[in-house]
Amino acid sequence: MTTDTVEKTQTTGRQFDTAALFALPVRLVIGWTYFSAFWRRVGIDDKLDPNVPGYVGEKFNHFLPNALGIGPIIEHLLTHPGLLAVAMTVFTIVEGIVGICVILGLFTRVTSLAVLGLAFGILLSAGWLGTTCLDEWQIGILGVASGFMLFLSGGGRYSMDRVLSSRYPRLAQRKWLSWLTSGEVDIKAPAVLTGSIVVLALALFTNQHFHGGVYGPLHNKSVAPEIEVSDARVAGNSLHFQLYRTQGADVYGSFLIGVSVLDDTTGDTVVQLDGAQLSRLPEAAITNRYVAKVKPGAHSLIVPLGAKAQLTIDTGSTRWNAAHSYSLVLTDISGATWKRAIETVS
Repeated sequence: MTTDTVEKTQTTGRQFDTAALFALPVRLVIGWTYFSAFWRRVGIDDKLDPNVPGYVGEKFNHFLPNALGIGPIIEHLLTHPGLLAVAMTVFTIVEGIVGICVILGLFTRVTSLAVLGLAFGILLSAGWLGTTCLDEWQIGILGVASGFMLFLSGGGRYSMDRVLSSRYPRLAQRKWLSWLTSGEVDIKAPAVLTGSIVVLALALFTNQHFHGGVYGPLHNKSVAPEIEVSDARVAGNSLHFQLYRTQGADVYGSFLIGVSVLDDTTGDTVVQLDGAQLSRLPEAAITNRYVAKVKPGAHSLIVPLGAKAQLTIDTGSTRWNAAHSYSLVLTDISGATWKRAIETVS
């Protein structure tokens, strides 16, 4: 090896060490971000038990209504609770392993790609959530950018990769291993620029899709509850309908204080249930589809974000006229209402 080649190699090595040093704060923080998800669910509290409040599967349910592209995967898991519990456990373990490896700088480039992949999943599933700021979108897109940056820089001097390469120098000389751990790799400027532009394009596209953040109007689907009502019908003495909460804060339910049926022909209200009556609905009247459940509360009917349920309400002695048209109206405690034509009366 010539003197020029040695000097060039040493210079390149110093450049990668410097880049990794500059990236060290990001590496430590992004590593903790992922490890802390594991720690919160396992070490501080038990959030992996489907039978306790705060089950992480319910949070996962909140992602569903406006997920981008991966809604069918989320729904499949939600409709198979056993599989969902396994998936949440595996996902949590992966986050813990990835987080601690990134903090330690162990297999830095491999785990940086895992960071990028996990962040991309968060971005697509939950990028629309955030009541006061674009919380989940920011977490997702910054995770993607950070993962890409750590892949470029590697772990550098302050990493387990460097400790192991010093202990096993012959193994460290294998170029392919640097692509998995840290150290010098042949990354050309055009590749870095292309990757950076792709990340920026992803940021602009998702920001616009979820929030209208590139060009207006701005919108935030996490502020006010929105309920979709479908399959409204009357059969005998029972009113049937399906409701699905698609918007609003994930930490706060929609509280229904009114369910009424209007006779559009006469203008009369033929069925009226207030919050107290809805709070006493029997369990058999509500058929939930997902793990986030519609349920009676103390003074209303509680509809969490992402919950979908079929309701059956006894209308008693109400007389129905098949020649008339009827509308179902749901009223939230905030004053918001949702109206749906009743499709059939039989």
